[in-house]
Amino acid sequence: MTHHKRPHADYQARNFLWSVSDDGKVATLTLNRPERKNPLTFDSYAEIRDLFRSLVYATDVKAVVVTGAGGNFCSGGDVHEIIGPLTEMSMPELLDFTRMTGDLVKALRACPQPVIAAVDGICAGAGAMIALAADMRLGTPQARTAFLFTRVGLAGADMGACTLLPRMIGQGRASELLYTGRSMSADEGLDWGFFNSLHPAEAVLQAAQALARQLADGPTFAHGVTKKLLHQEWNMGVDEAIEAEAEAQAICMQTKDFRRAYDAFVARQKPVFEGD
Repeated sequence: MTHHKRPHADYQARNFLWSVSDDGKVATLTLNRPERKNPLTFDSYAEIRDLFRSLVYATDVKAVVVTGAGGNFCSGGDVHEIIGPLTEMSMPELLDFTRMTGDLVKALRACPQPVIAAVDGICAGAGAMIALAADMRLGTPQARTAFLFTRVGLAGADMGACTLLPRMIGQGRASELLYTGRSMSADEGLDWGFFNSLHPAEAVLQAAQALARQLADGPTFAHGVTKKLLHQEWNMGVDEAIEAEAEAQAICMQTKDFRRAYDAFVARQKPVFEGD
């Protein structure tokens, strides 16, 4: 069924900036409250969640970059617009909120497009979770990543932190960051595998967009399969995973991109993938 599919180049964002490359393949989501270091609000949480859910049906966007304006990535939930109101909510209302924030991470992980975070400056709380939920992260020497939840009297278990972070940087390091709430420096992030690479502040967005372009020009149906199995195989045994990959690869071998790659190899040319 394809009647739900639609282009996303003309998406009109309300709580952040959304831009798409001329060919529609690479989208950039920019958190845009630089005067407050780009905090999230109830509305921006929900809109980001809904946008990534809808990217499942995008006909154009093949890779997404997430970044922040003004030299910072995201300072987390807005203290005045979120944390204050939370102190007045009932338990059912609180659970609605925490499930919504978790659904944002689920949506990032479930969309077939690779998501690349370009992280400069402050990357804290829910902002750190958005970066963590991305497929890859490019940072700057000024990047400071902190899972601040304990600083406001909450558990380090938030939006999937206790499962995602240990898998990324190891149980011991994750435990330290989640218990203490201290900032992880850019060099630590690179050494520990949180960041894929570091770039000067003026170059990090361009580097992330170039990586997104490389992926968007690749076999994007197959990239979606890779992303899906990278996520699903966390909960599989080795034998199950090998069988899942056998089935997935057999499906990919039926794509036109697989044939294009073979024909290009025979002709000693570079393949031009179209994602089908």
